[in-house]
Amino acid sequence: MMKQKRIVLLGSWLLIFVMVAGCATVGHDFPASSVEQIVINKTNKVDLLKMLGEPWRTGLENGRKTWTYGYYVYRVFGPTDTKDLYITFNDDNTVAAYTFNKTQ
Repeated sequence: MMKQKRIVLLGSWLLIFVMVAGCATVGHDFPASSVEQIVINKTNKVDLLKMLGEPWRTGLENGRKTWTYGYYVYRVFGPTDTKDLYITFNDDNTVAAYTFNKTQ
């Protein structure tokens, strides 16, 4: 009888763990509606900081500075929500190109 209670208790804790751990978030949320305001060769880093906040990651691509804004919500039960914005800059810190993707 005691063994059955332990199994039930362990099962309950396992279920709670799976429900709590069933969602993982990576990155930093940003306003996707602001992406439409980006103008190639005109919008600069200061403008982006005002519109979107700090980038999640920074890097280099072929010698050009890059910023990445990303927000990813993964769920065990339910849909995955993702959005990411990848920006490359000209030497004068204006946007050379960008790519925006999202689910939904």
